[in-house]
Parts: sequence; C-alpha cells; structure tokens
Amino acid sequence: MAVINRTPDSFHDKGATFALDRAVESALRAADLGADWVDIGGVPFGRGPAVSTAEEIDRIVPVVEAITAARPDLVVSVDTNRADVAEQAIAAGAAVINDTSGLGDDRMAAAIAASGAHVVITHSVGPPRVEKPPARYDDVVAEVRAFLSDRMARARAAGIPQERLIIDPGHDLDKNTLHSLELTRRLDEIASLDAPLLVAVSNKDFIGESIDRPQGERLSGSLAAMTACILAGARIVRMHDVAEAIDAVRMTEAILGWRAPVRLEHNTHPTRNV
Repeated sequence: MAVINRTPDSFHDKGATFALDRAVESALRAADLGADWVDIGGVPFGRGPAVSTAEEIDRIVPVVEAITAARPDLVVSVDTNRADVAEQAIAAGAAVINDTSGLGDDRMAAAIAASGAHVVITHSVGPPRVEKPPARYDDVVAEVRAFLSDRMARARAAGIPQERLIIDPGHDLDKNTLHSLELTRRLDEIASLDAPLLVAVSNKDFIGESIDRPQGERLSGSLAAMTACILAGARIVRMHDVAEAIDAVRMTEAILGWRAPVRLEHNTHPTRNV
C-alpha cells in the first residue's frame, strides 16, 4: 500500500493566493508523518479562480524543486491536466502526473511517454472546471471501467509502458453520491483492470452527504470509505489526514496478513496472561 497526501491545493487558501513556503512546508510535514507520496497542484478545485498555464507552471515547478531537493526519496505527484505543465513538472523532479481529465489534453500521453514518469488516469466526463448537467449513467461502474480501459489503451499506444499506468475511478468527479457509493461497493470490478488502483475519497461530498457531515468533520467517514476501497482492491490511497490514514492502512494490512505486528506482547508471556 502507498499513502498519498493531498496538500491543500498546494497553497493554503484554495487558490486565492499562493505561498511557496507554505506549500513546501505542508508537503514536508506530510512526509514526516509517513506519507509515501505527496500530491501537489497549482489549480484550485471546484469554482476557485482561473489559473493560466503559465501561472500553474510558476506555482508548481518551484514547489517540486524544493520538495525533491529536501527529500529526494519522496515521490512527488503533480495534479494537472495540461501537457505543458506536466512536462515542466517532470523536468523539475515529479515522478507521477495525476491527470484528472483522463488524458483529455491531446498531448498529455505523448509528453508522459517521453519521460520516465507514471501517470494516474482518472475517470471524468468532459473538460475540467466546466459547468455540466446533472450526472447520469446507465451503469456507472461499467461505464467508468470502459472509460479507463479505453484510456489505458490510448496511453499504451502513445508509448507509455503498462507498468507506468495507474487508474483512479474518480469518486465524486462528475458523479453524484449514489454513483460514488456504487463505485465503492463494486470497486473490485475496476480493480480487475491490469493496473494499480488509486482512490481519492478523503473528505469527499459523497461521504458528507452519506453521514450528514460538513467539510472538516468527515475523517471517520473518510477512513471507513478508504478501508472499504482497500478491501476491494485499492492499493494507493490519497488522504488529507496522514497520521490517521497511515494507522488505518497499517491496521488493514495487518488484518489481511500483509504486515506483521510491530510487537507481540498480549498473551505471549509464560505468566501474566490474564
């Protein structure tokens, strides 16, 4: 298992401003807490301010350079759907491009193929940050699986080796809560595709709507959803609360027999086993 920390949009106030030191500090703190990867992005999610390609590069590249200089062992993932940004991020030291548009940029696959980077192919519908009609699927799991399979084939045709492909079903991306719950229940159907499966469920709206909790009060629900996804085949999880996620992942690994307990004391002594 790998645990990825999603830094807060890589800038602390969801895009209103950008502060390099805050972004780097957040990523390094996540690494100190045990994150295997840190995922950074230069464009805020949702309805935040628009960011040009040049500005996105100006935000991302110094962060990647600073993190890799301070922690060369840490995997840095960059969240972008622009090939120009991906190229600059990889040159700065990023090892993974997390493309939430599912290779929507015609140049993205070729840009990654020309490098040694991995790519996360995520299911979404239409261009990012564009208003869309209500989400509708006849069978959300089958349609997500078919989309990912098609985009994996597109990536291989562009020259990206199979071993550098990672897939993400895109919980909540162009999906309503019922769709995300269905994806979680039937995640084994997505996991059957021949690529490591990443899930990003932390603090998502499908959790908030399921248990009626606002942003900032969804940790328990996020950990429950994450664990369900691991049991169904997820092997990479992207979470905001690193310490709590690490504990939950390690416990799940121990239950599944993938990780030995750190110590054995309970009912193991010659005496005092009451």
